[in-house]
Amino acid sequence: MILIISEISITIIKKKIKNIYLYVKPPNGFVTVSAPVNMNDEAIEKFLRTKVSWIRDQQKKFDNQPRQSKREYVSGETLYILGRQYYLQVDYGTKNSFKLNGDKVFLTVRDESDIQIRESFIRECYRVILKKEICQLLPKWEGKTGIQASSWQIKYMTTRWGTCNPKTKKIWINLQLAKKTPECLEYIILHELLHIVEKYHNERFISLMDKYMPMWREIKKTLNDQFLEYMNTK
Repeated sequence: MILIISEISITIIKKKIKNIYLYVKPPNGFVTVSAPVNMNDEAIEKFLRTKVSWIRDQQKKFDNQPRQSKREYVSGETLYILGRQYYLQVDYGTKNSFKLNGDKVFLTVRDESDIQIRESFIRECYRVILKKEICQLLPKWEGKTGIQASSWQIKYMTTRWGTCNPKTKKIWINLQLAKKTPECLEYIILHELLHIVEKYHNERFISLMDKYMPMWREIKKTLNDQFLEYMNTK
């Protein structure tokens, strides 16, 4: 269900939970509410009307948050890989290649490649980097928690850092985490693993996060405060 309150579109999801939870999600300030199944729509709307100012403040933060400029994938641009900034050096050749050396990324592309082709290739390079990190970190957190994912997949997402299907025990990790610091990736891996045993963001879920990663709130803030991707708002 979607409510429009003071020109703000809010997605309402009813769950088997005790309390109501309001989220304004990066990168574009998407607003969602998780509400108890027995809470009527009038009560939800009344609650949200008291939160309009807070929602607008959060959305404004995302609007004002530093973003990378639109990528053209030419020499002199910067790329972020695992939280580090690299300078792009583009050369032309007969095949695509991607190499890291010091603080530079050496990208070789075909003469006829356009921005879309270069972006697609860069994303595949990010996928390789992220896959390597996940292959190291997921077993670590599976061992610590005793929770096993049946499978995992990397997916480019614009409103979530990760997601989980508790029934199948499969988790998805946002490709954009290849740009963030490793601690942010660990936070998301743990977060999604815990959803296998606790579907909702309730007291039990929070207590499990506190148990396995006491600093998770600080890491979450770090993740959401880092540079966002360029977004075409037209």
